[in-house]
Amino acid sequence: MTTFAELGLSPKILAALEKTQLKAPTPIQAQSIPHIMAGKDLMGLAQTGTGKTAAFGLPLLHRILDLGHPPGPKNIRALILVPTRELATQIKDNLSMFTQGTAVKVVMVVGGASINKQAQALVRGADVLVATPGRLIDLIGRGDVSLEKCGYLVLDEADHMLDMGFIHSLRQIAKHIPQRRQTMMFSATMPKDINEIADTYLRDPVKVQVAPPGKPAEKVTQGVHYIPNGDKAKLLEDYLKKHPGEQALVFSRTKHGADKLAKVLGQWGFRVGAIHGNRSQNQRDRILTEFKSGEVDVLVATDVAARGIDIPTVRHVYNYDMPNVPDNYVHRIGRTARAGASGSSISFCSPAEMGELQAIEKLLKKALPVIGGAPWAADAIAAAPKPGQNRGQNQARGQNRGGQKPGSKPPAPKAARPGAAKPASARPQGGRPGGAKPAAARPQGGAQAPSRRPKARG
Repeated sequence: MTTFAELGLSPKILAALEKTQLKAPTPIQAQSIPHIMAGKDLMGLAQTGTGKTAAFGLPLLHRILDLGHPPGPKNIRALILVPTRELATQIKDNLSMFTQGTAVKVVMVVGGASINKQAQALVRGADVLVATPGRLIDLIGRGDVSLEKCGYLVLDEADHMLDMGFIHSLRQIAKHIPQRRQTMMFSATMPKDINEIADTYLRDPVKVQVAPPGKPAEKVTQGVHYIPNGDKAKLLEDYLKKHPGEQALVFSRTKHGADKLAKVLGQWGFRVGAIHGNRSQNQRDRILTEFKSGEVDVLVATDVAARGIDIPTVRHVYNYDMPNVPDNYVHRIGRTARAGASGSSISFCSPAEMGELQAIEKLLKKALPVIGGAPWAADAIAAAPKPGQNRGQNQARGQNRGGQKPGSKPPAPKAARPGAAKPASARPQGGRPGGAKPAAARPQGGAQAPSRRPKARG
């Protein structure tokens, strides 16, 4: 199959596609669309940036167009569940583009926006509802939407839905959907729990896989730079200056860290924005719009907020903080090299993050190329704070106490006498470095930091 017309899609959808940049189906689209159009349940495995939205969206819209009558008040025909607001927005925008010139109605409901306006949009029903789990449960509880006539269920980014603790929400929502339905599930990685979800919600599914689970996009050039945590900001500045005018996405572990880093980069003259779970929907939409239009060159984001960012002009991804869930690495670097383009990913690794790096390399089944510094010695790893302890305190200063150079070993902590008072440098003082005691020695050999799954957010 080389064209969308050969896949048998509706002429109305083909006419809408002619106005887009989609000229030929990607591998995941070419393999998935015929099975979905035939009414089969499907499990799709493909890395981010390969066109999964069109893979389920186009055949879904094709089947809905055949119905030819409105869905009825508060009823929906198809439900697409996603873990984040950004991904919901991306899917809604794509489906609206695919349905131009048709009577198909696409509605989106997410947290952080007016629930009353969303309820009003559902008064006459919708053909397709794109939703985050928390907000959908709220609307069901209020009686603003009914899933009794929902014949199609799509679970997108299913692995991340698990990471965010949405499994209980999924079970709650599934009780309201008829068992006689067509279900599609898409994921970039394949943890054990995904198989359990597939066994629970899919009936004799067709499995489509265009890349091994956990494999990043092929056109992403990857590398790791070993650097003390306090020197990361200045290193990031150096990398950004090497590529003026090229858009970059920077990943921070925490919301506070994202805001702090964005503020520093702004002071250094970069056009920068930050998004995370504490930002309102309007704020996130505004910053993403500015990033898409080129008004912002550098976007600092947390893992949750960055899911669903589909901006083809992103050329560089910087893992300012290493992800503590290895699968998130694949999702992060998948924000570049989208739609066949190329991109680069550089991970900044401090002594405390060697365990996270080794877990990522185990997932990838290969070592990341070293582009700066050298792997940390055992004594540096043992002396480093635990993940999350004392992290980010030095990033705004761009240097360590004592003027350490990037790549140098941090000094070993001095042992305190039992019962002695803490030295002044060990007490938190307005965010200055040195605000935490050294942690006990970390186990070597790739021990991964425990996964800290955030609470489910709608």
